[in-house]
Amino acid sequence: VYEARVTGVMDKDDGSIDAPLIVDWPNRPKQVVCHETGKPSHTDYKVLSRGGNETKVRLFPKTGRSHQLRVHMLHLGHPILGDTFYGVNDGAGYDRMMLHSTSLKVRHPDGGEEIQFKSRAPF
Repeated sequence: VYEARVTGVMDKDDGSIDAPLIVDWPNRPKQVVCHETGKPSHTDYKVLSRGGNETKVRLFPKTGRSHQLRVHMLHLGHPILGDTFYGVNDGAGYDRMMLHSTSLKVRHPDGGEEIQFKSRAPF
């Protein structure tokens, strides 16, 4: 689970993004949405707050494609603030990308016990 601050005010309170991704060969390692040859890619989202000209969202990736969250938010027209690769104004005014993993679950390699790590978004 991730949290992000994105540009613009998102209208819907929640939703899903089904946008297949593929590497943009002339501009690698960038990824692009391609409905013809892209690999399946799915992200669910929920709006946490809106203010000014930005929205804070919780992102739930269902697949694990390279740059998936960044490209999916860009595809919706709401790039992640501070993203110098896919964002607007090369991240002007931000010392980092406003994307943060808030929850991570893994299985311990010795015994398979599920371990969860949590961290609040610092923004």
